[in-house]
Formats: sequence, C-alpha cells, structure tokens
Amino acid sequence: QAQLVESGGGLVQPGGSLRLSCTASGIAFRIYVMAWYRQAPGKQRELVATIGTSGSENYVNYAQGRFTISRDNAKNTVYLQMNSLKPEDTADYYCKAEPPWPATVVYWGQGTQVTVSS
Repeated sequence: QAQLVESGGGLVQPGGSLRLSCTASGIAFRIYVMAWYRQAPGKQRELVATIGTSGSENYVNYAQGRFTISRDNAKNTVYLQMNSLKPEDTADYYCKAEPPWPATVVYWGQGTQVTVSS
C-alpha cells in the first residue's frame, strides 16, 4: 500500500523558515518524480516545486530563491525548505509522487498546514 506522509508544518512568523518532509512507503521512491503543491483557503491547488529522479529541481516563480526542494532516496523522503516566508505562503502543503512513463497512478500525501502570521 503506497503512502506519503508529510510533516513539518506549523505556525511561523513572517520572515521565518520551515522545513517540510514527506516520507514515502510502498513505492520505489527513487524512480518517482516528487513534487510539492500547496492549496490556500478558497484557492486551487498549485505547484510549488518538483525534483526529478536525478535531483534536477524546478520551481514556480514565487518559490524561486526562497524555497529549496531536495530528496534523500536512502530515506524515501523529499523535503521542502522554505525561507523568508510571507503571509501569502499560508496554505496546506502536499507532496506528490509521479511515476515514470508509462505508469499513470500518482500518489498524494494528506497534507501539512503552514500558517505564516505575526
């Protein structure tokens, strides 16, 4: 049974930092592209960053320079280091495992809440 479990969310002041973790089980983690998404209240879920099987990273504009995605295949874990947090970063953050072609089943975690507020 595949499972992704996020952790590390919480309340942080503007300008602060958090590191989110997502640990996978039941999948061959090293062959999956991993991604972080977020969903703010009343908004659609949106991509934050992806990391490929070789470690190549991609970020959306608002994450570039502030967030860093990384992975540890030995621990089946993907991380999202978030610095210089802003109130608009407040959202539920989800990790996603994307399988290699031609597989199509993706896996999502349950999410971890991040609140940026003074």
